[in-house]
Amino acid sequence: MRRGRNWFFLGLTYASYYLCRYNLSPIANELKADLNLSNAQYGAINSGRDGAYAIGQMINGLFTDRVGGKRAMTIGAIGTIILNLAFGMTTWTAISFMLPALVLIRAADGYIQAFGAPGMIKINTAWFRRRERGAFAGIFGAMINLGAIGAGQLGGILATGATLSLVIATLAIPKLDWRYMFFIPPVVVAVIVVLMNIFVKNNPEEAGYEIVHDDEPPSDPNEKIRLRDVWRKIASNRIVWLVAAAYFCTGFVRRAIESWFAVYLNDAWGADRTTGLYDAFVWGLPITATVGSMASGFISDLWFKGRRAPVAATLYFSQTVLTVVALLLPHHGENANAWLAVSIVILISMMCNSTHSILGTAAAMDLGGRKMAGCSSGIIDSFQYYGALLSGYGLGALFDWFARTDLTTTAPTSAPAAAPISPAVWFGSMIPFGVIGTILMGYLWLRFGVSRIEWPRVIWCCAFANIGGTCDVAGRKSTGDGLLGCCLAATNDLPFP
Repeated sequence: MRRGRNWFFLGLTYASYYLCRYNLSPIANELKADLNLSNAQYGAINSGRDGAYAIGQMINGLFTDRVGGKRAMTIGAIGTIILNLAFGMTTWTAISFMLPALVLIRAADGYIQAFGAPGMIKINTAWFRRRERGAFAGIFGAMINLGAIGAGQLGGILATGATLSLVIATLAIPKLDWRYMFFIPPVVVAVIVVLMNIFVKNNPEEAGYEIVHDDEPPSDPNEKIRLRDVWRKIASNRIVWLVAAAYFCTGFVRRAIESWFAVYLNDAWGADRTTGLYDAFVWGLPITATVGSMASGFISDLWFKGRRAPVAATLYFSQTVLTVVALLLPHHGENANAWLAVSIVILISMMCNSTHSILGTAAAMDLGGRKMAGCSSGIIDSFQYYGALLSGYGLGALFDWFARTDLTTTAPTSAPAAAPISPAVWFGSMIPFGVIGTILMGYLWLRFGVSRIEWPRVIWCCAFANIGGTCDVAGRKSTGDGLLGCCLAATNDLPFP
């Protein structure tokens, strides 16, 4: 009961962070139109936030291991409240340096929000054992995605207005300017962070409990480790860097979808915030992310005994296949199907959000342990946002270049400031990152999962066990279990990854 209360308010706090993080993409089209921004300029605002967030993860992860998770999350919450209000007020001015100001404010917000993930992960590492972390990473993913749903729904309400039926009256909410996306979420964060400070404890010992972590030696949970020792320990682990490199790939695809989905809907299908396609994205992205996060966490905990690489490799491969399918779908003519295209994009998002959960949360806790989870999380999660950095300005500039260029003559042509984006460029940019992620996680799976056994026997068993034969791998028998049973027998009971 006490542990449930802790993770509930912790998850609610991080969900409120998402309200202030995902409040830009739903109003991207209005922002570009009202401020006369190109795709590259809109992307620069996103890149400013993502780049500063990446730097903040590296630095703030170290500080979180010193100051504690609850204090770190409080610092991040207060900062994002102030900076979201500043962003909204700036867009109502007529200053000549509007774009640099917005990039700077959003970058500062990205840096300060980077206290949130290391703080959350550090607290959860203390409260959950290794073999529980994958499942609870999925549960936390579900709670966090409430913030993404809230931001998307708020965008729709501001565009159309809403009517709420109460017991004694009906409350009519009028249409509001898109700038209110930066005034309403900070109020929600302010309320929730107060509740978090009341109900959340940094570790079980603060609440009068003790949880034995079998994968770590017994020690004082409040012991402070020197920053340089933490950095040296985590940075010398090559698995951390391989996971971080794969997470770079997740970052590009995840943010490419989150930052540009509203622009894609408008430019490819003529759908704005009042349409069913927008609602499908707003609900579909976080719900499928939740399902994928929870399923991947439970699978890695139960089927692979806490190992993350086998599940991550499968997810990256599935993501790549789906992206190729999306690239081949027609977006014009009688065969074009908007709902099919949107469904495929949502499934791509599901795959990369699942790797986001098991690598960024569960793997970071596994590799860092309760004393160094903040630093481990900071290194791994920062690489996600280095990848995201490319999906902002880089992808926006690529959209503008293709819009200005006649590919049959390579001659520059005129284009409006906010030129329509190309679905082919959008999907094509994601494919290399899915391939690289598959290779990296596949390497970890094979190198550390089955290097101790004979590969010819594994291949033979996996190929022929379905016909009712006996699979005998490394002394473990699996009679008639088929491909899954054989491969699980070969790879279980081994340490991360």
